[in-house]
Amino acid sequence: MNNNTNNNNSQWVIQSQGVSKSFKEGSLEVDVLHSVDLKVARGEKIAILGASGSGKSTLLHILGGLDLPTSGTVTINDQDIAALSDQKRGEMRNKSLGFIYQFHHLLPEFTALENVAMPLLIADLSVQQATQRATVMLGKVGLEHRLNHKPGQLSGGERQRAAVARALVTHPQAILADEPTGNLDQVTAGKIFGLMQELNQELSTAFIVVTHDLELAKRMDSVYQLVDGHLSRAV
Repeated sequence: MNNNTNNNNSQWVIQSQGVSKSFKEGSLEVDVLHSVDLKVARGEKIAILGASGSGKSTLLHILGGLDLPTSGTVTINDQDIAALSDQKRGEMRNKSLGFIYQFHHLLPEFTALENVAMPLLIADLSVQQATQRATVMLGKVGLEHRLNHKPGQLSGGERQRAAVARALVTHPQAILADEPTGNLDQVTAGKIFGLMQELNQELSTAFIVVTHDLELAKRMDSVYQLVDGHLSRAV
């Protein structure tokens, strides 16, 4: 495990302070996260390990501004996301963050090129600019020959590479990935992670990866464990 990230000279892309989350289930209040503190520096790669139901996906959604904590604060580029309107929070997500899921969530009626270009079109780039940048990013993930194929015409590994390209096409400061290799065979998973490492080095993108894969976790800069809603640094 590489712990050479020099956080003292790095800007924190994402910070959480005292983040707790609870949900109502009938008359019961279920506590999912308990006072989670985490700082993520530009270009840092972090793995979060935990059993099913430990709150990993909930934490990732809160760090990415897809959900808000019950208490505590999350800042992205020093902006408290709870202080933003839904629209401004959505704009920040599209500009600063990318998301990768276990299941690719590509839109089946659109080609790989159209799927990857979509975040740029949402950000008001012209069709020509969006298409050019999406084509370049698909080339980086080895899909330059599959631009006009729809998800149903791609293999599982190709679909996940297209999802990685879509997450990275806006050159976000951080990628939040929820079991990004969990639905892939070992060889394909290794290729996807190698690709993520290359793009991390090239673009200085931070990665926060929720995973069950211990081998993948060992290749990250820092590893954390989430147990019963409590986050701690793994030794």
